[in-house]
Amino acid sequence: MGKYSISQFVQQTKQDEQENDFFELETERVLEVNLNGEVWAKMGSMISYTGSIKFERERMLEHGVGKLFKKALTGEGTPLMRAKGNGRLYLADQGKKVTIFELNGESLCVNGNDLLAFENQINWDIKLMRKMAGILAGGLFNVTLQGTGMVAITTHFEPLTLLVKPGEKVYTDPNATVAWSGNLTPEFTTDITMRTLIGRGSSESIQMAFSGEGFVIIQPFEEVYLSSQQ
Repeated sequence: MGKYSISQFVQQTKQDEQENDFFELETERVLEVNLNGEVWAKMGSMISYTGSIKFERERMLEHGVGKLFKKALTGEGTPLMRAKGNGRLYLADQGKKVTIFELNGESLCVNGNDLLAFENQINWDIKLMRKMAGILAGGLFNVTLQGTGMVAITTHFEPLTLLVKPGEKVYTDPNATVAWSGNLTPEFTTDITMRTLIGRGSSESIQMAFSGEGFVIIQPFEEVYLSSQQ
């Protein structure tokens, strides 16, 4: 149905007034946070809120010198903001699809550009790749999240999960790789001969190689990462 009366449109697209979990999908591309305390979110992801909520940009030494140093090395372009207070907070990122994970002691590594929000009690750290860190324009980095609580990530279109099995490496395009299980340690590999054979540009000669046992989440889209503007 593409034609609505005003009342029909409001009725069909209005927010859910029920009390929900801390993280809920208001739509498949909008995250609702039922805030009563604090939450960390990607800077600039707030699209609306109700209630009494204050926003603070992540301060330079908010999480210690170590993380600040790693941010500088990785060229991180996704500063965080803290939302504090009581109310409903709506988050989104460029129309990307939102997926919510509830961690129960597990760890999840997420491409920094695809991390939307996470609960305050989740432990997190910026991880550096062992080989060829920062080889891509803008710097590629990931955030490891561990503990108990909710994490929201974003993908362009529907995500696909690839299973990594012992003895069978899985190779992915770094620009299409969204997240992976925390027990995996990816490395960068290169194959210059692939430059003219696959993909639309030279970046496809750089791949991420996953080995061990776990999973990798990819998206049907090659995302271009911007250099940090901090």
